[in-house]
Amino acid sequence: MIEINSFEIEVNICIIANSTNPAPMRSKQLLTAICFLALPILASAQVLSPVNWNFSSKKINAQTWQVQITATIQSGWHLYAQEAGEGPVPTTIKFTQNPLVTASGKLKEVGKLRKSFDRNFNAELKYYENQVSFVQTVTLVGKAATDVRGSIEFMVCNDHECLPPRKVDFKVAVGGK
Repeated sequence: MIEINSFEIEVNICIIANSTNPAPMRSKQLLTAICFLALPILASAQVLSPVNWNFSSKKINAQTWQVQITATIQSGWHLYAQEAGEGPVPTTIKFTQNPLVTASGKLKEVGKLRKSFDRNFNAELKYYENQVSFVQTVTLVGKAATDVRGSIEFMVCNDHECLPPRKVDFKVAVGGK
């Protein structure tokens, strides 16, 4: 996010400086060249995204499937649990209603849950490092193949900063052969 804002600021500065600079033509050409040389560098900067999400389903029997949502977390970062504690945005997974699918039981977290006191939030927090899977068992109402859809809202932090909460939509196929 910071990179995009600095990119926009840099472009705006280049445009303003280039249009209002009363300097001779050579200075304007030099400034224009510098601005265009900086554009590829700024444009290639990526927004931090320390979590990679993968979605899959596994057939348990003819009508029952497990939907697995796996977060792979970059080293040094942590993803907050569904019951994170007071302060950070907990990981929340919402399933879109589908008349062909019903959820069976609660959404389970599978991973090494860590707990520690966080001075920034002044609270004991629960989170995951490296990897965590969220598993939901679903039952199909009919025999037709369908999709389980939903969204994940989450927040990640490291020892120095927290990134703003993000939302990711997902779709997982269940049913059929």
